[in-house]
Amino acid sequence: MSKDIVLHVRRQDSPNQPSYWEKFTIPYKPRLNVISCLMEIQRNPVNAEGKKTTPVIWECNCLEEVCGACAMVINGKARQACAALVDKLEQPIRLEPLTKFPTVRDLQVDRTVMFDNLKKVQAWIDIDGTHDIGPGPRGNEKTWTWAYEISRCMTCGCCMESCPQVNNSNKFIGPAAIAQVRLMNSHPTGANNAENRILALMEPGGADDCGNAQNCQKACPKNLPLLTSIADVNRQIIKQGVFGWFKRD
Repeated sequence: MSKDIVLHVRRQDSPNQPSYWEKFTIPYKPRLNVISCLMEIQRNPVNAEGKKTTPVIWECNCLEEVCGACAMVINGKARQACAALVDKLEQPIRLEPLTKFPTVRDLQVDRTVMFDNLKKVQAWIDIDGTHDIGPGPRGNEKTWTWAYEISRCMTCGCCMESCPQVNNSNKFIGPAAIAQVRLMNSHPTGANNAENRILALMEPGGADDCGNAQNCQKACPKNLPLLTSIADVNRQIIKQGVFGWFKRD
C-alpha cells in the first residue's frame, strides 16, 4: 500500500510579510531526506489541497553536513536538512526557518550576524604577504586534537538557535565565535593577536553574557566541544583582566 510524506512548512513571502503554514504531500520513497522532499516540491509546487503554489525557498550546498547552509528547525529541533532522514522523523514533518536570524523568505535566513561576529573576534590567522613563507611553527599533538574538532564548525547557526541568551534583548556573540577565539589563540601564529580577540570578548555582548544553559553543545551537529571552549576562553579573559589591570598607569 502506497503512503505519502506529509510536510507542514512555515512560509514567508518576504522579510516584512507575516508567516503562514502550508501543507504538502509527496509520494513516499525509501531513504529520502528533507532536502529531497523540498526538491520534489520544487519540481511540482502543488500543496496538499491540490492548488498550484510557489516553490518553497531554502538554502543548501554540499548535501554532506559540511557547509551548514541547510540548517532549519525540523520538528522543533534545529538541525541540518540534508542529514534529516524522513524514515527517522515523526510525521507530519514540520519545517520552520531558524528563529534567531532574520527570515529572507520561507526557510531561508540571513546569517550575516554570525559572520560579523567572527570579524569582531578576528577569527583568522594573519600571514605576512602572499609569498611562500615556508612551513609554520609546529604545535603539539594534544592541542591539535581538540583544535581540529573546533575547526569543523560549519557556522550553521544551530548553537545560536538553541541558546536562550541569543535574543533581541542583548547582543550576545554566541558560542561559535567564542569557540573560534579558542582555536585561533591556540595557533602559534594566531597567538600573536590573542589579546585583541580576548578584548573583543570583554565588550558588551561578549563571553560574559553566556548564561551557561549548555544547550549549544547538545544542538551542535558536529558535537564540537563548545562548553570546554567557552570555559577556556573565560579563563583567558580573567587572565587578561588581571594582567591588564596591573599594566594600567
